[in-house]
Amino acid sequence: MNLTDLRPAAGATHSANFRRGRGNASGNGKTAGKGSKGQKARSGAPRTGFEGGQLPLYRRLPKRGFHNRNSKEIIAINVAALNVFEDGAEVSVDTLIAKGIVTNPKDGVKILGNGELTKKLNVKVSAFSKSAEEKIKALGGNAEVI
Repeated sequence: MNLTDLRPAAGATHSANFRRGRGNASGNGKTAGKGSKGQKARSGAPRTGFEGGQLPLYRRLPKRGFHNRNSKEIIAINVAALNVFEDGAEVSVDTLIAKGIVTNPKDGVKILGNGELTKKLNVKVSAFSKSAEEKIKALGGNAEVI
């Protein structure tokens, strides 16, 4: 579990279009769910996570590692996985998803050369390894980078 996976319990939050402060009959009138008095009941209340000047939790916890925001998440597939297609078929990211070989192609798909390919295929994906491209072309297929 990560901090980013935390969610409120089901039914604990209102929808975004819930109208507060529209009379007592609405069930959320008068103080509009802010309780009574105090800093948090007034406008200009401090931002979420503010602890009254105490060093906030998100700054007290240690930060580890580095995540490059420019990195791409490429899904790798071996040529052996392409044997599920018929001879002479057109293979693209959409057809790979349809066959269940790829579930979530984030930034692209790369074909790697592990295993044997037995069919002539026209493959159109983001990238190929040299050995994968050679195996596809050796059978008369086509390896096209899109």
